[in-house]
Parts: sequence; structure tokens; C-alpha cells
Amino acid sequence: GLLGRLGNDVLPFSPNVATTFYGMNDGGYAAINDNTAKAYRDASLGIVRALKKAGVRFIVVGTPGVVDSDTYNRNPDATVYNATLRALGDIGKQIAADEGVGYADVHGVMLDAMAKFKAKHPRKPFAGADGVHPGDNGHLAIAYAFLKALGCDGNIGTITIDLHAGSGTGTDGHQVTTTGDTTTVVSSRWPFVFKGEASDPTSQLAATEFLPFNQDLNRFLLVVKNAPAGKFKVTWGEQTKTFDAAAMEKGINLPAEFPVNPFSP
Repeated sequence: GLLGRLGNDVLPFSPNVATTFYGMNDGGYAAINDNTAKAYRDASLGIVRALKKAGVRFIVVGTPGVVDSDTYNRNPDATVYNATLRALGDIGKQIAADEGVGYADVHGVMLDAMAKFKAKHPRKPFAGADGVHPGDNGHLAIAYAFLKALGCDGNIGTITIDLHAGSGTGTDGHQVTTTGDTTTVVSSRWPFVFKGEASDPTSQLAATEFLPFNQDLNRFLLVVKNAPAGKFKVTWGEQTKTFDAAAMEKGINLPAEFPVNPFSP
């Protein structure tokens, strides 16, 4: 239905960037067939071309997501309908390639994360309690897929402390000053902070175990140069962890190691 509403609901806002994320309902909750595929292809292609004609400079075609392998209880089952959603996603991928626009494989990201999630948390929902509408864990997978497709590089910043020189430096967005043995950092580029508790498998925070979100999109590194051999305590916020000198030299990804941190409030 979006194609017929673009002129009224989208284009008057003169968007520069547009993402599409359709297919869950378009698949008809049935096995894929020629009519379903054609309707999805024609409408998706029409949407992309209308957005391009209107001057949208960056378009990302997103695949549909997934239905939950446990909580989805329609007939045909989740395996069949996820195959339908995959087929619609493949149509979108081809359109993106043909039209020279971006592509976000939401379905692939969610399916991979869901399989890892279910291996640890059988029967807990990843694509939502109703099997269709994801909770916080599934939504983090969606966000990951689109942020990657939008070109986010994940470089929040790097703070480097040289213990031999007694100095510190920071990349763009981080002002670093050293006085004596104290280095102070003032940051205007902040890492992502995740909602929920690690003990709740349906939370955003718990979902980071099954997605490379911190590795790919949330790198805020503390690097310590010229550290003597041994163990070092790093405290960020109320939590303290111990690392060896080799790990400090390589760099500690602070948001991954300290998910509850001074940015959380």
C-alpha cells in the first residue's frame, strides 16, 4: 500500500535518506507463490524509483524480518513462512542491485542471531511473544542491519595512554588532558548504551551476546602503551575488571566490557 501513498505520506517531507522495511504482511502468511512475488517486486521497484525521482540521495532497501521459530503458531509453520520472507528479501536484494541503491539484509541478520539465541534460551521469544512483532532483543538485530547498511563504521573513539611518556591522546570527539598521573577525558562522541538487564534474555543488553554490535558498531577503545608486564585493574563506573598488559596494549573495548557505565544514566 505504500506506493500509492508516497505522494501524500512521504514525499512532501522532501527526505534526503529513505529506508524501506516491508514484507511481513506482504508474504500473506503463506508459502511463496508467483502472484505474491510479483506484487512485492512491482511495488518495491515502484517505491525505489519514485524515491529516486523525488531526489532522495540515499536509499536502503531492507528485507522483511523473521517470524519466531517457537512463538509463531500459524499454519504453515515458521520454517515455511521464513522461507517466504527470505524469498521476498532476495527480490529486494535484486532490486537494490539493479537500481544502484543500498541493501539491508535484516532477515539474514535476525535469522542468524535467533538461531544462536535459541541454542541458549530455548522457547524464549526473539521475534516477539506473538511470533511476528519483535521485542527489544529482535529490534537490536534490526537496528544492527540498518546501521551497517547506512554506513556507520562503529569508531566511537580511541583513548591512548602512554605510561612511559605520561601522556594521553584521543581521537576526534574526545578531548584528553594529562596532569601528573591523572588523565581526564571529555567526550562529545558517545557509545551506544543498551537497555535492560543481562539476566533478561529478551533485553537489548542480552542480545549483544548474539550480535556483533559492539565489535562492528560500538568501538570505544582504551589503549595503554608501554605498560609493564602484569595485571591491571580498569574501573569504569561502578565495575572493575582485570586485564593483562597485552590486552591493554591491543585496546579494551569499554562498552563491551562495561555495558553499564558512566554513559548509562
